[in-house]
Amino acid sequence: MLKQRAVACSAVLILVCGAIAAPTSALAEYPEKPVTLVVPFVAGGPSDKIARDVAEALRKSLGQPVLVENTAGAGGTIGTARVARANPDGYTLLVHHIGLATAPSLYKKLGYKTEDLEFLGLINEAPSTLIGKPGLAPNTLAELRQTIADSGGKLNLANAGVGSASHLCGLMLQNALKSNMTFVPYKGTAPAMSDLMGGQVDLMCEQATNSTPQIEAKKVKAYGVSSLQRSTVPALANIPTLSESGLPGFNFTVWHGLYAPHGTPPAVLNKINAALRTALKDPALIKREEGLGITVISDARLSPSGHKKFFDSEANRWSKIIKDAGIQPE
Repeated sequence: MLKQRAVACSAVLILVCGAIAAPTSALAEYPEKPVTLVVPFVAGGPSDKIARDVAEALRKSLGQPVLVENTAGAGGTIGTARVARANPDGYTLLVHHIGLATAPSLYKKLGYKTEDLEFLGLINEAPSTLIGKPGLAPNTLAELRQTIADSGGKLNLANAGVGSASHLCGLMLQNALKSNMTFVPYKGTAPAMSDLMGGQVDLMCEQATNSTPQIEAKKVKAYGVSSLQRSTVPALANIPTLSESGLPGFNFTVWHGLYAPHGTPPAVLNKINAALRTALKDPALIKREEGLGITVISDARLSPSGHKKFFDSEANRWSKIIKDAGIQPE
């Protein structure tokens, strides 16, 4: 009888041990199926283009398809909330830009907290350009600055919606100029750019990845680049920075990072970070990004801790900018 009980107990222990060991084995096999990369903005925009480049490079690193899913709305907060609520198994990831650091200052109710996400590494950063509609009278930033001041806030500045990169750049620009402009929000970059080229709005501060073709084709007028250094892209190389043109120290870059739901096992996070590091060394990806004036990250910000430290500094910086602009959370 005792022997039978011992055998039964041994069988139970084997089953229990097997149940405990199974997740470890499963983690070792990650990924076993396609990974979904959520972009919280519309298809065709700058963030979507970058995410698709990263998805292809990650596919090579992970050995599984990486599917891009656009879940747009509310300045990126809807897609972010979707990832924050997803099963923390490494199969649902998020690519988001600078707007993730500003959202807590812009929205009262987000549907998620920053703590709901795991930081996996910064991907890239790129400048924006201050562009105007065709035929806008000023030819330099100094002339434009005077025109904005003289307009008494009537000159308008288009953006892709609250929390978008173009909105944030516009806020920083207005603070630096110490002159008010009329902000005109759109539901995405494409309609805003279309109206700018059509002359329905006056100005826009748009990511260089999206504005460069329009500048090159002379469909818009360029007044300056938002980074401290001039762009290396041929179409932008002769355009001065806003800093050197009368707004000393003006520095706005749009960066993107990779995130996972909080609680994703460390072993999986490590695999994804390793895959990201490999992906960002992909020559094809680097060539495409650099051709658009985008810097692929290769410094300490590529680590989860470095990413989080940088994110916190950006969140603090933008909290002050948004507060100084008198913007109340929606």
